[in-house]
Amino acid sequence: MKATSVQNQIHQLRPWFHNLHFPDGSQTAPEHPLGDFPAFKWEQIEPFLPQDLTDWSVLDIGCNAGFYSFELAKRGASVIGIDSDEKYLRQARWAAKRLKLERKPTFRRRTVYSLAGWSRTFDCVLFMGVFYHLRYPLLGLDIAARKAKRFLLFQSLTIPDVEGERETTDHAVDLAGLSKRQELATPGWPRMAFIEGNFAGDPTNWWAPNKSGVRSMIRSCGLKIVAEPGDEIYLCEADSAANVSPFAEADYRAAVRTK
Repeated sequence: MKATSVQNQIHQLRPWFHNLHFPDGSQTAPEHPLGDFPAFKWEQIEPFLPQDLTDWSVLDIGCNAGFYSFELAKRGASVIGIDSDEKYLRQARWAAKRLKLERKPTFRRRTVYSLAGWSRTFDCVLFMGVFYHLRYPLLGLDIAARKAKRFLLFQSLTIPDVEGERETTDHAVDLAGLSKRQELATPGWPRMAFIEGNFAGDPTNWWAPNKSGVRSMIRSCGLKIVAEPGDEIYLCEADSAANVSPFAEADYRAAVRTK
């Protein structure tokens, strides 16, 4: 296919959020406001994942145009990418045909919530750039965590903790503590900001947690952080010693309608 034809099709499929690079030198978003996105994030992540992913299964939640799906497929993984936006899936399917991959990812229209009904699990689950777009984010993280056999790669927009971070699991040890809630307002306490309207022009940007909040929520879903490849990026695995609340388990089962 001639370069001009590729460029015309790239133009027809715009706007692109992933800047994909093709063998002929074409790019989908060379003037991306964030730079060569998400290639610069992949440079941080890729040293933390095995070079050879043959026989690995990967689930890319919120795959967008498929950048991470393609990179993991290059390492031999069998990849399923899901997204709720058909526009991004059209881009990903088109790009898969342009890239010379021995094993091409499969792309499906799904939400993270719909995964609760899947019995299948995956060696690695990517849950990047999705959490803060969810109306019910902790449920989404719960579902994603249960699909990961080896690793879950998590990334979220966060609000900065300019006065440091704080990690805590308990406070106000008795009912009298309810009148002493000032502790919850201390710098670094795990929290999330709720966004009622648009943020950065996007009405699906619902939440912005701080980093203490991210770490706390990851632990509450039965995971432990084993590495932080970059800012706002967490490589997690199941924590057999995690003290997951039975109330959280009951809420999860009610939310996804399981016994």
